[in-house]
Amino acid sequence: MIRLAGVLCAACFATIGVSHAAGDARVGAKPGAKPAASQRASATAASGSGPASRERAAARVAPRNGAVAKGPAVKTVATRRSKRARAAAPEARGADAAASPRVSVGQAIGLHSTQDPLELHSSVALVIDQRSGETLFAKNSQAVLPIASITKLMTALVVLDAGLPLDEPLEISEADLDTEKGTRSRLRFGTRLTRGELMQLALMASENRAAHALGRHFPGGIHAFVAAMNDKADALGMRDSYFVDPTGLSSRNVSNARDLARLVDAAYRYPQAREYSTATQLSVANGSRQSAFRNTNRLIISPTWDIGLQKTGYISEAGNCLVMQVSIEGRPLVLVLLDATGRLSRFGDAQRLRNWLENDRGGGSDRVSAVQVSFGS
Repeated sequence: MIRLAGVLCAACFATIGVSHAAGDARVGAKPGAKPAASQRASATAASGSGPASRERAAARVAPRNGAVAKGPAVKTVATRRSKRARAAAPEARGADAAASPRVSVGQAIGLHSTQDPLELHSSVALVIDQRSGETLFAKNSQAVLPIASITKLMTALVVLDAGLPLDEPLEISEADLDTEKGTRSRLRFGTRLTRGELMQLALMASENRAAHALGRHFPGGIHAFVAAMNDKADALGMRDSYFVDPTGLSSRNVSNARDLARLVDAAYRYPQAREYSTATQLSVANGSRQSAFRNTNRLIISPTWDIGLQKTGYISEAGNCLVMQVSIEGRPLVLVLLDATGRLSRFGDAQRLRNWLENDRGGGSDRVSAVQVSFGS
């Protein structure tokens, strides 16, 4: 089992700790199930638990020049971050565009060296039966990594939990400008959209200014909103997750596949999250003109996929990410793919997993054998 005990810091360097144990979570374990006592002790020593210790881990500064600090059970790897991701950043236009050539955290720490029978391009993969909680496929599912715009699922849940009116008009302002990566947005300053429209743009089109505006218009502002995100993570049992902004642009928004499976399962229970994330497009009044936004998940328009909820994500530190609630031959599943090497690779990996479930492993029946692989095992 892998556990990363650090996250990228806000400075120009990043720290990721990796502890090793044989294998991954056992078959039949539910998403986010607690590990054995010895494993919990190792994880606690490495990263602590709860928002306060996660925040301290997020602020840790790594050695310079990519130095590797070795300990008895932890390997620390530092990677240099650029100050700004400019026009080439995939989330710049509110969508997942072509990937940057920079190395992701998963690549930097060697997760892509993990072999799996499907030869996936994602360094992290997890498939869980949504009804039973049974693990069907797990690859590096305990690795804590940046999650990019998957963060926006949590943003939506916090807004919905607050009961704020979805028909209330909110204005995009210069306060929603991305100062983290310097990305662009199609939403102009001064544009007024309803809270519901902004949520749909955030979930469907991965629109960063829309997500930030949702947090900014929360009672108490951004700081109160981020605190509510972490409170919600704790309530869901996402003990290896930490959030610092509503957009996912910061690499300090981190989680692992098992925590994200919990998030997807929870989000699926919100009708608006299902509706907004799976919509194919939305046209809105954007200043003096209409702008059409489309879903960043190309599988949404495929008639062969039954997708109940989804979210894509990309920043260079996270690689290309995809989470979905899907039904395969009538079986509800949660699928998590993180740190894929190419923009389209995550969708190809989803299809590979589906083919494996349908054809190679008993047609998706309850007799499916679990595959579980992890780095260093």
